[in-house]
Amino acid sequence: MSRIGKAPISIPAGVTITVDEANLVTVKGPKGQLQQAVDSEITVSQEDGILNVQRPTEQKRHKALHGLYRSLINNMVIGVTEGYKIQQELVGVGYRATNTGNTLDLVLGYSHHYVFQLPVEITVTTLSEKGQTPKIILESIDKQLIGQVAAKIRSLRAPEPYKGKGIKFVGEVLRRKAGKSASKK
Repeated sequence: MSRIGKAPISIPAGVTITVDEANLVTVKGPKGQLQQAVDSEITVSQEDGILNVQRPTEQKRHKALHGLYRSLINNMVIGVTEGYKIQQELVGVGYRATNTGNTLDLVLGYSHHYVFQLPVEITVTTLSEKGQTPKIILESIDKQLIGQVAAKIRSLRAPEPYKGKGIKFVGEVLRRKAGKSASKK
């Protein structure tokens, strides 16, 4: 069996999970509600505060789907109870980030501003403290959506390998290159 797929999902207090006849899993919690359509061959059963995901056979496709849907449902349970938070920082002279509601305005060293409209499921805050790099903080209950939006923001100005300028995740370690001055010694 799949190591990930066979692990049971414990349902915390305050979270309700419903599975309808079309295999649509709905997770409701204190932070909101999420839905995920599950393949018709994968069965989702709930008993005594524990959710189990089973597969019909040992085919490679069924094994892949088994672990996939278990992870997606577990991410939904974590999302509606705790939520997800991603922090990014802008490294570079003159790089700035401001927001008004769900609209993010970025100055990244180009001749124009990037105005980025975020989905309503994501809340954004920007921090600009003196002596520190500007930060973008994204919060949401949907792990897949917040990761996709963070990757899109990072792709606007990915960190370059020589000075490390660009948008990077907080705590991300970049591989730095020495440059041409290192080869002259």
